[in-house]
Amino acid sequence: MSGHLRLGVNIDHVATVRNARGAGYPDPVRAGLLAAEAGADGITAHLREDRRHITDDDIARLSEALTIPLNLEMAATEEMLAIALRHRPHAACIVPEKREERTTEGGLDAAGGHNHLAPLVSELRGASIRVSLFIEPDPRQIEAAIRLGAPVVELHTGRYAELAGEAQTEELRRIADAAALAAKNGIEVHAGHGLTYDNVQPIAAIPQLAELNIGHFLVGEAMFVGLAESVRRMRALMEEAR
Repeated sequence: MSGHLRLGVNIDHVATVRNARGAGYPDPVRAGLLAAEAGADGITAHLREDRRHITDDDIARLSEALTIPLNLEMAATEEMLAIALRHRPHAACIVPEKREERTTEGGLDAAGGHNHLAPLVSELRGASIRVSLFIEPDPRQIEAAIRLGAPVVELHTGRYAELAGEAQTEELRRIADAAALAAKNGIEVHAGHGLTYDNVQPIAAIPQLAELNIGHFLVGEAMFVGLAESVRRMRALMEEAR
C-alpha cells in the first residue's frame, strides 16, 4: 500500500482532564476541531461502559460538529451497538474493555469471541459503519477477522511501545508480518496504542498500514506545545517515514 498514512487523533484524555473537575472544559469537541485543522484525518473517541472520559453527549456533539470522520471505539455490548446505530459514526472499532483497567491492555480475542462478535459486525456493516477490530498482531486473530468479515483491523502496538532493543525489533517484525497478512487478504490495516514521537516512525514505515490512531501522547504533549503543534509534528514524522 504505502502512500498517504492517515492520522486519527484520540481525544479521550481531553475529556479525562475535564472530568477531573466536573467542569465544561477543556471541551473534547473543541479538541477534535483543532486537531482537524492541524492535519488529523479523523477523530477517535472511546465511549467506555463507566463513562470515565468521553460521554454520550460528547459523541452526539462530535457527530454534529466534525467534518472529518469520527471513529467510535466501543466494547462489544448491546448498549454500545445501540449507540453506534443511533449516531452512525463513520467507523466503529470494537475493543476489549475491562472496567478496572487504566487503558486498553491488549487486543480483542476475535478468534475466541467469534459467535458473540459476528452479529455485532453484521449489524454495524448493515448500517454502513466501517467496522474495525482492535487485535494483537497475531495470524490467528487476523484469520478470525477474515471469517467475521471485518473490513479493517487495528493492530495493537502497546507491547512494541513498551519494549526496547532486540525485543522491540522482534515485535516490530511481528506487526509488519501481521499487516502484510491482513492486507494480502483484502483487509485495511490500522495500528495504534502507545505511539510517540520517538517510536512512531518504524511503525509508520510499514507500507501496508493505512492509518495510525494516537491519543494519550498527543494530549500530553499538548500541555507543553499546544494540541495543534503536537498533531502537526506527529503528522510530519509520519510523512517523513513514508
